Amino acid sequence: MYKELIEWQSEFTELRHDIHAHPEVGFDVVRTSKLVAELLKSWGYEVHTGIGKTGVVGQLKLGNSSRSIGLRADMDALPMQEKTGLPYSSQTPGSSHSCGHDGNTTMLLAGARLLAKRKDFDGTLNVIFQPAEEGQGGGAAMVKDGLFDRFPCDYVFALHSIPNAEDNKVFYMQPGPMLASSDRVMIVINGRGGHGAEPQNTIDPVVVGSAVVQALQSIVSRNVHQKERVVVTVASFIAGNENSFNIIPETAKLLMSIRTMDNDVREMVINNIKRIATDVCSAYGAKAEVIHTPIAGAVVNDPVAAKIARTAALKVFPEADCPETFQPYMNSEDFSYMLAACPGAYGTFNNGNTPNCHQPDYDFNDELINKGASYWTSLVETYLQGE
Repeated sequence: MYKELIEWQSEFTELRHDIHAHPEVGFDVVRTSKLVAELLKSWGYEVHTGIGKTGVVGQLKLGNSSRSIGLRADMDALPMQEKTGLPYSSQTPGSSHSCGHDGNTTMLLAGARLLAKRKDFDGTLNVIFQPAEEGQGGGAAMVKDGLFDRFPCDYVFALHSIPNAEDNKVFYMQPGPMLASSDRVMIVINGRGGHGAEPQNTIDPVVVGSAVVQALQSIVSRNVHQKERVVVTVASFIAGNENSFNIIPETAKLLMSIRTMDNDVREMVINNIKRIATDVCSAYGAKAEVIHTPIAGAVVNDPVAAKIARTAALKVFPEADCPETFQPYMNSEDFSYMLAACPGAYGTFNNGNTPNCHQPDYDFNDELINKGASYWTSLVETYLQGE
């Protein structure tokens, strides 16, 4: 552990709590991005704002090396009510940092400050603070806005906290698949409504929808090879009025989340959903409208980048706390858009035995601030070695 981080622990904990208390959703991270930009400027970074609407990049060049590296953190919160009861809990009703992006931002800020103080590297450091990771396309927006054209990186890296991590280790990094892709599918079932006492005169979308839900269960069990990891979840079944007992509605909606680790499997699953929805609805005399919205591709770590990251991690953590292989997570991350444009790797830190992310009682573990900043510092200094 770097002595400066120990000295700064209370300061960065307070900063994390401040960000936590003022969550901002999607691209509306105005307060957070302003705070990030001001801190980076005060530490000597050349700061660029408005990338991908509200993204921030701080650049620090030292020496003469042509090497460059990117470190990315996400800043946005979730549109959900916090229920932690903490003194620094959200002051914005309906919004909360229930995924730990307040911690991701703070870890990178602490690392950026330490790297600027030590000045022990030769090359270009780009610290990237991204808005709208939670399904709104912030990563894609920053890439489309010329992120890697304006700030070229040999490799780009990201971090996230994960509660209840496998084997209770500290840092998780491996080559290959790390996180699943994410797709949203809405199936609109158009039937014919009517009186609950006269179902023979209707095409009941509730019955049809129930058949569709059952048929969709065959995709993973009968269409996907056993070695593949796939999740097909019908999360919402919406039909009728919650106060109606005797009116058969005209339409029903199924809202789905799809997770895969392989692009070919991803395409096959989506195509089978469309086929099943269309055919089952047709069998009942109804019609299906299938709306597919891709959210993010699978996060697949570049093997060279993963090796660089693990080498850096072993300089600050015991080897026993840094597993080389583990089960990839079925969570998703739009860091995949950055990896599609630049090779890199995504790592996770164990948040401890806490509620899972996206739960209203989740909170980032402040002990990770120094660990994350230590890793960032080691990673930059390992790759951008003086010549």
